[in-house]
Amino acid sequence: MYREMTTDELQEQLNQGVTLNLIDVREPDEWEEGHIGSARSIPLSQFQARAHEVHDVEGEVVFICRSGGRSGRVCEFLTLQGFDVVNVAGGMLAWQGEIVEGK
Repeated sequence: MYREMTTDELQEQLNQGVTLNLIDVREPDEWEEGHIGSARSIPLSQFQARAHEVHDVEGEVVFICRSGGRSGRVCEFLTLQGFDVVNVAGGMLAWQGEIVEGK
């Protein structure tokens, strides 16, 4: 089973300067509507082809999507392969911090 964190816990870690490898698995149109500034976009529809990019950045691997469902599926998939990953419960719907619009 994968670990989860709340959006408040995510905000706290980002505020403390904790190095996180935050990956947003929403599709490009959702990403452009608003995302967390330090996140990287690897849309779920492209995930299998781009899975090798997950570990290209240092820090704990944390996944987020709109509500936590898609990112949870990615976490389940990677956990079965032996990776230690974290899902953001509630996703961007629960995020109260700043967002960046556009690409």
